[in-house]
Amino acid sequence: MGNTGRRPVSNLFAVLAGRRRRRRAAAGLYTAVVEQARRPELYLACGVPDTREGRFELVLLHAFIVMHRLKNDRPLTGRLAQDLFDFMFDDMDQNLREMGVGDLSVGKKIKGMARSFYGRIVAYEKALDAPGDATLAAALTRNLYAGRQPDGSALARLIAYLREQVTALATQPIDGLMAGVVRFAEPPWPSARPAGAAM
Repeated sequence: MGNTGRRPVSNLFAVLAGRRRRRRAAAGLYTAVVEQARRPELYLACGVPDTREGRFELVLLHAFIVMHRLKNDRPLTGRLAQDLFDFMFDDMDQNLREMGVGDLSVGKKIKGMARSFYGRIVAYEKALDAPGDATLAAALTRNLYAGRQPDGSALARLIAYLREQVTALATQPIDGLMAGVVRFAEPPWPSARPAGAAM
């Protein structure tokens, strides 16, 4: 019998190696996302609540920034974007389990978090394309500040920060991102965190 339809072993190894490379790249991108989301300036200068919800929203915001950049080089980056999404929610799944959330509840919570992320992607994409800052301000207020009206200057700083990061990533070579390297712009505000403040 012939081997019609079978994948040569060498091709199979190449596919597996490619998956491992993308997984490592996704891990690198996600690590950078989490580290940037923990920058104290975002809580101090931009007034994002230093709570579990606030930190979660900042992770989603920075993941969006990276995926927004990857989108510009599709289809090359399509699989990496999916791997980043999968890696992020695998990590959140593990965190929920470590927090003692029961197995039956974890799946539902992760699905809800994934739906929230998709909603934010749509909202932030539309807001970045909209003229002016009103649409973006509304989206950030709804998500980052849980609907509570933040200080006007704090919100303005967050809007400027988001636009600066989008611009900074747009100039980064896609080869670096495909290797898992992303360089966020440095926030222009003081980085000192009050003593005893939790992350």
